[in-house]
Amino acid sequence: MNHGRIKIEDGHKRVRVYLGGEPIADSVHVKLVWEKPYYPVYYFPETDVRMELLTSAGEGDRSPSRGRAEFFDVKSGQRVAEHAAYRYSDSPIEELHKHIAFVWGAMDGWFEENEEVFVHARDPYTRVDILASSRHIQVVVDGVEVANSYHPTLLFETGLPVRYYLPKVDVRMDLLTPTNTHTACPYKGTADYWSVTIGDVVHKDVVWGYHAPFHESAKIAGLVSFYNEKVDIYVDGKLEQRPVTQFS
Repeated sequence: MNHGRIKIEDGHKRVRVYLGGEPIADSVHVKLVWEKPYYPVYYFPETDVRMELLTSAGEGDRSPSRGRAEFFDVKSGQRVAEHAAYRYSDSPIEELHKHIAFVWGAMDGWFEENEEVFVHARDPYTRVDILASSRHIQVVVDGVEVANSYHPTLLFETGLPVRYYLPKVDVRMDLLTPTNTHTACPYKGTADYWSVTIGDVVHKDVVWGYHAPFHESAKIAGLVSFYNEKVDIYVDGKLEQRPVTQFS
């Protein structure tokens, strides 16, 4: 159900959240709440939350759509996570009443059924398809060809432009320098990054790859991809228009 820009629907998976080695919430009746358009947040019924471990920590800012949040500190054993849980008791959206949400990064672990979930809740409407291809992919940075491959792997992810993952043997790795940047994705795993140096110009973190992706994304292991938004990519000889995304 949509409430303005807020979308809410019932989840169908058992979801658990842990802190200090103990389960803080365990429910088969979570609600998926899209507070932002990119991915949902798990909201647990209070009856499935160990409320004795939560201590009121005051109110937060008022959301135009959800009302004013009440925050809680969460204590488990010797661990205390401050302002790590919240609820909207007076929300104009009645579906949020008597439900608790947790700040993802403040918790130690999240599980859907018996599989750990990382970064944020998975969006049931996000799909990732990974397909081997014979398209001719060329990557050009500042007029210099950095990659040329007839063996790309194409990754199609809902809401994002197609990503071209290339074998390193088809990439000018001598122009790439590894950086200390790492990002995590709930569908693919943890990515490493490289910068591309052309002459005296460094294009920071425009290349990434997954050394050990999650099982469902194993096809991209050891390959690298370039931000379509930041470099010139030719597909079968035709220059693609640079997409405009949150990564531009």
